[in-house]
Amino acid sequence: MSAGAYLFINVDTGREVDVVKNLKNIPGVANAHIVTGLHDIICYVEGENWHTLRNSITNQIRKITGIQKTVTCIAFNQEDL
Repeated sequence: MSAGAYLFINVDTGREVDVVKNLKNIPGVANAHIVTGLHDIICYVEGENWHTLRNSITNQIRKITGIQKTVTCIAFNQEDL
């Protein structure tokens, strides 16, 4: 079973490109895009299970320099419901 989540990320002004580059170097980050609107970056991260997903988000992603805030939306596969 795998686990996944979308992260909506707010960053310091002008740090978007640096943060996306750092996100893409983290194992499990499937994609990361700079976006317009309420948030600056949206990324999708996967893990082997909920434990590895949580560790990636809390111990790697949220510690990237320039990130101010994250909103995490857990993604459920249809077969998990």
